[in-house]
Amino acid sequence: MADPRLQPLPGFRDFAPQEYALREYLFRAWRSVARRYGFVEWEAPTVEPTELYLKKSGGELPTQLFRFKDQGERDISLRPELTASLGRIVSSCYLDYNKPLKWYEIGSCFRYEKPQKGRLREFVQFNADILGEAGTGADAELLALAIDCMRELGFTSKDFIVRVSDREVWLEYARQHDVPEPRVQDFLGVIDKLERTLPEESDKKLRELGLSRDSIMEFIAHPPTGISPRYESVLADLQARGLGDYVKLDLGVVRGLAYYTGLVFEIFDQGHNLRAVAGGGRYDRLISTLTDGSIDMPATGFAMGDAVIAHLIETCPTAKAQKDAALVPHVCDVCLALAAPEMRGQMLMLASTLRDAGVRVDLPLADVKLGKQLRHAERIGAQYAAIIGAEYPVIELKKMDTRESKRLLLEDIICELIPRKQ
Repeated sequence: MADPRLQPLPGFRDFAPQEYALREYLFRAWRSVARRYGFVEWEAPTVEPTELYLKKSGGELPTQLFRFKDQGERDISLRPELTASLGRIVSSCYLDYNKPLKWYEIGSCFRYEKPQKGRLREFVQFNADILGEAGTGADAELLALAIDCMRELGFTSKDFIVRVSDREVWLEYARQHDVPEPRVQDFLGVIDKLERTLPEESDKKLRELGLSRDSIMEFIAHPPTGISPRYESVLADLQARGLGDYVKLDLGVVRGLAYYTGLVFEIFDQGHNLRAVAGGGRYDRLISTLTDGSIDMPATGFAMGDAVIAHLIETCPTAKAQKDAALVPHVCDVCLALAAPEMRGQMLMLASTLRDAGVRVDLPLADVKLGKQLRHAERIGAQYAAIIGAEYPVIELKKMDTRESKRLLLEDIICELIPRKQ
């Protein structure tokens, strides 16, 4: 049994090469889709002033902060999410960029909560945001991006669903049912947790607000036709893209952070066996709040976490097959094998020549039998093995997948391998 003192802290992970390869697979998919949509990448510090989250987020987030004082007695926290940092950055440089801004980020976030399946204390998020556009076209573009991120990973409409809601519907509901203004955020918090709270608990909280759980559940199950014109507009946009089957109106989605203002959404697996894979929505007032009203910029965005989606990939045959095929190890293009120890200098020169041309090359670091060298080439997924023996500059080039071999002069070996890499 491993020494617990040598294990990562609860909720944190090591990334050995196999786990790192999975993470990079996700990163490549996210970046590929974001760039196809015209988004550009940004980054923020991992540590921010705690005030940024206490003042702007609300909900449970302030209780989940990794919060401490630095040596300058500043109250700081590891970032639990990126939207507040994005708002801070945009407010300082928004004049330097054409609107709307279409920005994305991939980075670690930290929340002090109980580790469980799909929920860690350190996790990686892909964040995509559109700032400077108030119309529903931005919401639809962002939803299409989120859907295409899922499709890029091998998921289909049979595997996941995007549940879209409208916070304005609930704000109007609260007004019509005389929920006191100071208690509206409490009301939204109860709605947000309906699926995760015992019925008697949520009913008690709603009755304190003059409401009943039964009436709320009926409203969610059978919302009035046309209750959200924003949703209808976004749905028409997505249908025109051929993506309408991926979304549905679900007023049970509210999102816990206080800065959300309009359309919000979450992505779930169709079986609803995991927590949300992704979530986001409108936060039109965040920039204004951060700048005390000096800058007013509408915005919408979402985040997709690596931990949940990694679990979902393993449960979906098509996504898992795509991932497994992508993660077949190909550490190098050619593995040099030495059949004559006295030719080691020539092997090293060939390795340098190929590496200078961008070819990925592995080679034996000690004198080992030729058979062991070839088995190593197979294990690391090399496309070729180049066997250097006493007949140098004649070299045997072996294609590892077909086992076909041919004998070529040194200059022909170089010409054979370098064009394939370039």
